[in-house]
Amino acid sequence: MSKDKIQENLVNKGRELIREKGADFLTARKLSDASGYSVGTIYNQFGNMDNFILIQNYLTLEQLYTSLVKLQTSGTPYQRLNLYVKEFINFVIENKNLWFLVHNFHLLNNNRHFSKIYLKRVVQITKLVESAFKNMFPEIEMPERTLSIQVLWLSLFSLSSFLTTDALDSFSKINKYTLCELLLNTYLAGMKVLEKAS
Repeated sequence: MSKDKIQENLVNKGRELIREKGADFLTARKLSDASGYSVGTIYNQFGNMDNFILIQNYLTLEQLYTSLVKLQTSGTPYQRLNLYVKEFINFVIENKNLWFLVHNFHLLNNNRHFSKIYLKRVVQITKLVESAFKNMFPEIEMPERTLSIQVLWLSLFSLSSFLTTDALDSFSKINKYTLCELLLNTYLAGMKVLEKAS
């Protein structure tokens, strides 16, 4: 069997394990047990489990981008930003374990240098938001607009970890969609005020 085929089998089995058992379940030993490949083969194919997780996260981001890019010509820029957020929430909730893996890996590996292909996928997602943002706030100059988009994305990314759990439900009855949409629209309203003031 070719190296590419072995990698494909392991990635597919790992994705299945994450979906069914959760991100914390993913270890080389458990992947070995589930796939039938030895731990040595897994490390020979990927070097370490961090590299394996990066591949999983890249695939998750690719799925997210595919979901979002379909909306890039929908409605007004304001409507499109709301659609992006709604689709993002849908994606996170439907892929809780896969998204939890993305979120935690970035949180715990803040000093890691990510590959260009991985970072390109992250940039592609933010570029979709940037396009709608630019049309909505044409008077805001590029450096400030870029910073504003980063703040919005980081806020939603931080909040997304709560979407993968029921943690918010214990002290708040606010719908998860309402919470994220309120964050977006309060932010956009604030940006409009800043735009007028400048």
